Amino acid sequence: MSLKCQVACKPALATLAVIAWVGVLLQLWLSINLALTNGKAVVDGIVIYFGYFTVLTNLFVALVATLPLIANGSSLGNYFSKPVVLGAVTTSIIMVLITYHFLLRNVWQPQGLQLIVDIVMHYVVPVLTLAYWLIFSPRSNLSILAPITWCLYPLSYLIYVLVRGELLESYPYYFIDVTKIGYEKVLLNSFGLLVAFIILGFVVLAVTALRNRLCAPNPVKSE
Repeated sequence: MSLKCQVACKPALATLAVIAWVGVLLQLWLSINLALTNGKAVVDGIVIYFGYFTVLTNLFVALVATLPLIANGSSLGNYFSKPVVLGAVTTSIIMVLITYHFLLRNVWQPQGLQLIVDIVMHYVVPVLTLAYWLIFSPRSNLSILAPITWCLYPLSYLIYVLVRGELLESYPYYFIDVTKIGYEKVLLNSFGLLVAFIILGFVVLAVTALRNRLCAPNPVKSE
C-alpha cells in the first residue's frame, strides 16, 4: 500500500473504530439496563448481550479497525490488518445487515436509543466496513478458498449458540430456537444461512478481484 493510501486510510479506519465501539458499548449498557429493569442481575444482561451474532460481529469490526491503529507493527496489529481477516469481517458484517433487514427488522419495534443503536449496528457499521474494504483494503489477491475459511466464524457461532442454548434454555434468534422449532428445523435454517454466507463471501471475493484489476495492475499475493 502506498504512503498516500496509508495516510488516507487511518482517519477512515479510526472513524469506523469509533462508530463500531459506540454501537457495541451502548448496546452493552442497554442490555444491562434492561436486565436490571426486569429484576435480573448485571451478569444476566452481559450473558444475553454476548449471545447475538450482531454484537459479536460488530465487536469483530471494532477490533479489526482498532488494533492496526493502536498496535501497529505488532503481531496482533499485523494479523488484524491482513486482507483475509478484513475479507472475513466484511463478509460477516454484510451478512448481519442482510439477515437483519430481511429476517429480523419486523420482529420487534425498537424505540429511542435502542433504535439508534440498531441502525448503527445493523446498517451504519456494515456500510462503512464495506466502503473501507472497497477503498482502502490492500490490493491483494485472496485465495479462491477464502470464503470457505471465512465460514468457520459463523460455524463456530452456531456451535456456541446451540451449546449456550442447551445450558440456558434461551436462544437469541427465532430461526435457531430449538425449544420452539426443534433441531431439524434449526439445522435446516442454519444450513441455508451458511450457504448464503458462502455465496456472499464469493461475491466479496469477485468484487475484490475486479477492484484489484481496475486499481492495481500488479497486486501482491496475500498470505
